[in-house]
Amino acid sequence: MASEKVAPYEEKMKKGVEFLQTDLMSVRAGRANPHVLDKVRVDYYGTPTPLQQVANVSVPEARVIQIQPWEKKMVKEICRAIQMSDIGINPTTDGTSVRLVFPEMTEENRRNLAKDVKKKGEDAKVVVRNARRDGNDEFKKQKKAAAISEDVAADLEDELQKLTEKYLKEIDSIIDAKTKEVMTI
Repeated sequence: MASEKVAPYEEKMKKGVEFLQTDLMSVRAGRANPHVLDKVRVDYYGTPTPLQQVANVSVPEARVIQIQPWEKKMVKEICRAIQMSDIGINPTTDGTSVRLVFPEMTEENRRNLAKDVKKKGEDAKVVVRNARRDGNDEFKKQKKAAAISEDVAADLEDELQKLTEKYLKEIDSIIDAKTKEVMTI
């Protein structure tokens, strides 16, 4: 009975962790990662379209991403979309494909990225804590309205606290892993 009432709040916590994982995929860590292009939209016949839907994205070398458009005339549009994005790398083209060469990261860049990763982790923790707060508020309302007993409310709050701790630990391990990846030369 208890976990049924806690389930919606656990779902919110899970979504916060999932969002963090997807968001961290776009953080580049010294080597080429095609996920940095996940948010890039290309103007494809007037429609903003994800880059992966108009071209083949590959990583031929450790610090190079190669983009091979399916239509040759898309090369200019892809270059423009990448330049307007916030990935901070200028594309080079030979007329048929686009290459992104990732520069070697400096120690300062790595530290800044690590700070950014930590901030994203803190944002995810806020989502988890807000879900806990919402659940606790709801249980207190139900207790006040005599919909649930004091013991049941205490059990629900305890269960919610355990879930919160579980997801906060998960976020910490995700952040630690990504920070280690970013700081590794």
